[in-house]
Amino acid sequence: MFKRDALRVLLALTASLLLCPGVQAATPEVVKPVQSCSGLLATALSDIGGEGSQVLSARESVKEGVAMCVLEGRLAPAIGFRVSLPVEGWTQRYLQIGCGGLCGRIPEEVGAAEGCVPLKAGGFVIASTDMGHQGMGGEFGRDEALRIDFAHRAVHLTAVAAKKLIRAYYGRAEAYAYFTGCSDGGREALMEAQRYPEDFDGIIAGAAAMNFQVQNGLYHAWQARANTGADGQAILQAARLPLLHQAVLAQCDVLDGLQDGLLSDPRLCHFDPASLQCPVGATSPRNDCLSAAEVDAVRKLYAGPRDPRSGERLIIGGPQYGSELAWAGVFVPRAAGQPIFSGQIALDALRNLSFERNPPESFSLADVHFDQAMLEQLMLLHPLYDATNPDLRAFAAAGGKLILWHGWADPHISPLNTLAYHEALEQFMGKQEVAAFERLYLLPGVYHCADGEGPSLVDFLTPMLAWVEQGQVPQAVLAKQAASRPRSSFGQPGALSPAVEVSPAPAKTRARPLYPYPALAALKPGADPDQAASYTAAPARFTAPTPVWSGSSLFTPYRAR
Repeated sequence: MFKRDALRVLLALTASLLLCPGVQAATPEVVKPVQSCSGLLATALSDIGGEGSQVLSARESVKEGVAMCVLEGRLAPAIGFRVSLPVEGWTQRYLQIGCGGLCGRIPEEVGAAEGCVPLKAGGFVIASTDMGHQGMGGEFGRDEALRIDFAHRAVHLTAVAAKKLIRAYYGRAEAYAYFTGCSDGGREALMEAQRYPEDFDGIIAGAAAMNFQVQNGLYHAWQARANTGADGQAILQAARLPLLHQAVLAQCDVLDGLQDGLLSDPRLCHFDPASLQCPVGATSPRNDCLSAAEVDAVRKLYAGPRDPRSGERLIIGGPQYGSELAWAGVFVPRAAGQPIFSGQIALDALRNLSFERNPPESFSLADVHFDQAMLEQLMLLHPLYDATNPDLRAFAAAGGKLILWHGWADPHISPLNTLAYHEALEQFMGKQEVAAFERLYLLPGVYHCADGEGPSLVDFLTPMLAWVEQGQVPQAVLAKQAASRPRSSFGQPGALSPAVEVSPAPAKTRARPLYPYPALAALKPGADPDQAASYTAAPARFTAPTPVWSGSSLFTPYRAR
């Protein structure tokens, strides 16, 4: 981690720029390049990635009105990376972004930074990597070296290489380094904090796939199996999801004190899908109720698997109430015969990544046993892939800052994972110590990394800049929902699969504040619910810790592999 030396003191005292209402951050001195973009082709990288590591191309281009020197390169054996360096206006900030799914492509979109002024002005060097392989499947896992690159090596070496290229281009190092990622990018973010605590000053981890082994080997495998009938066909299809979602809202929307179509804390809800079951004797499919088989499938999807002997949970939690519309394409097919993401990602992982020795190519989800023995098999590679270690003492000692965030309506990764990690941090390091460097935000009605029924356009980067550079601790963060509902690719696993729409987009932009967990946003009496100023922080209505499950030990300190 960069030391808080005299240069940082000078930067912190320079003129301030208003970045976001209520948040101020210093504007570091602008630095110009000292050599040409093409000159960076000669920068040696073999000392970082090994023989064959090099910059493959260098070109100047204009991105969103900002002139950039764009470099593409490779770190041995197959880590692809891209670094974009401002030709003018570099404010000595470096930002690295993570990818989604199993990666395999170099991401470009910076998410969770809606309206961040320095970012839009082109003041950052931005880098990203494909995590050591090309293509979004899991076949790379047949190579041990590529497994390690995907697990953690690629994200770290990309940071090291990008910083060397920064020094070569500008003649000086960056003053501040930041990382932001969602989904696997969130896992990468936490890998950096846990394994390489000196790489970044500020880390933003969204919907982190930190519990990688259980997430793919049990959660997604269960979601796919639970919605498959004896005939091999899906039991529940997307056309049934609006009925289910509306029933959940009818029972639970008011529990957070505001009837707005969102569940501010789904843990308050105790919905029973049996309330939707068709009457006994109903002989034909009906639009106003669910069949007994559909009710059973829904129960299994919410609950997750349990060990048949002990009855203990095998996962930390399933999709939360209020997420139903986002199930489409994930573990509920849009129509008969269409593929689902859960089945694809589970098989990719289980066939290629999850075990020390891969199973036969004929391995299918029917071969998965949802029991303690399966969990223990997956735990063998927990120290390699997972990023659940709550020992962030080195990161905190280096001055690092961490923002965790997760959408409550995420169907890909249960937000209970992020909650469990936050709780594990506090249990291991102490609440006061954790409060000095970490904040958690939970977004009502927001899906996986972006979009949803709730306000999802949010900027966590601006408050992170202010926290790192000026010591301004993050408080309320503004979240918006635009009338056009733009869709984001940030952290998304390959092709986007939009959720089922049951209501038109809002006629105007809606906004509300997000408060650091556990506080909730409460509407002032008689105020306009679409205005952020109408809300105030309120105490949590649910205070119980996340459930105990068979893998709770995964969220305790461990020796990384």
